Amino acid sequence: MSTYVISRCDSRQPSLLLRFRAKTTRFRVTGDTFKTLANELNVTESQVIHMALSKLAQETFPTYEPDDEPLTSRQVAVVRKAAKAVMPKGKLLNEQSLF
Repeated sequence: MSTYVISRCDSRQPSLLLRFRAKTTRFRVTGDTFKTLANELNVTESQVIHMALSKLAQETFPTYEPDDEPLTSRQVAVVRKAAKAVMPKGKLLNEQSLF
């Protein structure tokens, strides 16, 4: 198992210690995989970590503020009425589906 230490530009901030595994799996990578990613993406090894953490954060955290609570029946009725006013009217000529 190899170890990689990343220090922040601001030396007052803590460093990150990354220990590589002998085999790449869904949740672990080898040092060779790490270096190959950096070379393939043409970025530094530190940037590979930032990219991976950024992607994980985007997938994990919602990009919107959570609702306070579900809509009431009255609120749903108001939304439906407002939507009905702007929805197209007439006969459906063609319907397509991706699935």
